[in-house]
Amino acid sequence: MVLPNDCTCVVWTGRPVLLVTSGSLIYLYHITAMMSPSTSLSERAYHEIRRMIVRLDLAPGAVVREDELQSTLGLGRTPIREALQRLERDQLVTVVPRRGVFVSNLDVGDLALLYETRSILEPYAMRLAAARGTEKHWAEMSAVLEQALPHSPADELLAIDRRCRELVWEAADNRFLTDTLDMLYAQSDRVWHLYLGDVADLHDMIAEHREILAALRAGNADRAADLIDAHMRRFDEQIRAAVRRRLESPLAG
Repeated sequence: MVLPNDCTCVVWTGRPVLLVTSGSLIYLYHITAMMSPSTSLSERAYHEIRRMIVRLDLAPGAVVREDELQSTLGLGRTPIREALQRLERDQLVTVVPRRGVFVSNLDVGDLALLYETRSILEPYAMRLAAARGTEKHWAEMSAVLEQALPHSPADELLAIDRRCRELVWEAADNRFLTDTLDMLYAQSDRVWHLYLGDVADLHDMIAEHREILAALRAGNADRAADLIDAHMRRFDEQIRAAVRRRLESPLAG
């Protein structure tokens, strides 16, 4: 790694590297990314393809074509394949020998399993975050919540919900818990996107996050855990009701 001649300080935050020079601030990628460019490309491919799957741009059961992904994302074969290997571990794609890679099918029945698992882990993450989080986390969470406007569509509000969760997981500072919750949220998110149009209003969800933020800032672990439990239960009930309405519709058959 070559530093500018006038570099006076290198600050490693655990994310980007910040080079503070005498005349300017220069932001670079994480050190590991600079050491291995393919790693950062693989990470980008992973997040882009996962987003396409979660938002149903890649439909359940669809064939995942590496050449099309290379063209769409402007990436080479190696980062695409590395990303697909990770997505297989996340159970978002299925590899069928001699047939190819497919987007994993959606099973609405999995909602109950996902909810019962998250209902244990999310409150625990809240307790850890209340104990370990800093004002930096809570200031960023506050800024994220400010992005929710009266006319914000459901998918934007859901993106805000996800970012709030990510900040809590980051504050909890347990990478094994974060990896597990991240995978569970992505699986749930796919089902949610199927039924967002049938959910009346997600603005109550943002108000609930503001209450959670206040509890976290106060270091009130019990209240933060209780609030996220109630938050998940209400949203799960809304989605289940939307699923029932869809199934009972005369057009369902």
